[in-house]
Amino acid sequence: MSRLIGFAFAACLLAIGTSTSVMAASPDWPKSLTLGTASPGGVYYIYGEELAQILTEKLGITVNPLPTQGTVHNVKLVDSGGLQLGMITMGVGLQGWNGTGDWTSGKRYRDMRALFPMYDTPFQAVVLQRSGIATLAQLDNKRIGGGPRGGTSGTYVPAILKALGISAEISHGSWNGMITELLAGHHDAFLAVIGAPMPAVQKAETEPFTFIDLSREQIEAIRKAMPEFSPSKITAGTYRFLEKDHITIGVYNFAIGRADLPDDLIYQLVKVVFENQSRLVKAHPAASETLPQNAVKNTFLPFHPGAIKYYREIGVSIPDSLTPTN
Repeated sequence: MSRLIGFAFAACLLAIGTSTSVMAASPDWPKSLTLGTASPGGVYYIYGEELAQILTEKLGITVNPLPTQGTVHNVKLVDSGGLQLGMITMGVGLQGWNGTGDWTSGKRYRDMRALFPMYDTPFQAVVLQRSGIATLAQLDNKRIGGGPRGGTSGTYVPAILKALGISAEISHGSWNGMITELLAGHHDAFLAVIGAPMPAVQKAETEPFTFIDLSREQIEAIRKAMPEFSPSKITAGTYRFLEKDHITIGVYNFAIGRADLPDDLIYQLVKVVFENQSRLVKAHPAASETLPQNAVKNTFLPFHPGAIKYYREIGVSIPDSLTPTN
């Protein structure tokens, strides 16, 4: 029986990879959609540009990618209607859903729905090799670049350092700007919770970087404070100067959409994404994790009914707890 199930699932994946037909735009669909990405130099920006192009071509409506500050900003804009689609890390999404993050001021953001899994986002601590810094503890009282304030890194970098008892001066800005500041000696380190490889780091690898590993005790301390993190690693060779697997932690990314988007539109959108996953991978290798079976990485955010219909049709189980009640 298990072998038959395996064959059935393989057949579903083959169908996903070979089907190209897409329903023509329905009269009740919006004329255009705006997709919130993040700052240039990050993975969201590249992934989002390609995703928007694919959706525009295949859905028959214009999808405009909008650079934002990242996850927190995207949650807020989707909730307010400033965006119809967005990209988020699920830890920040959980804070928004429950209104527990400091950035929420107690407000619960409940107009977002999960669409499809994107990829894992590992914590990355980068220093120049010539700095001699080898541990996170050495960053105490140092200057750190922490990425855009409204993104995932803006939320998690301060929280991670707090969990480890490290006091540092954190500056925020664009990904490209943070790396420029590091190379210029204005920062002692660059910390990020972002997909790998990070384009801004890749472009700057003219000088050797060091990736600081987390100890087992540090991983335990961070996960105790923020259980949404799970074990993660960046494979050797992902970056030019990464000669061995980098052991770290990460949170998963999902695409979200407004709850009021038409069911048939979201059904087609999710279908198009998985049918064209190879194009996303060409844009950025992190998209190799954009697979239907990774829908299980979402444990709290209700899926959009249109997405649920698609997953169930191809044999991916969505629990009743993640089915919206209205």
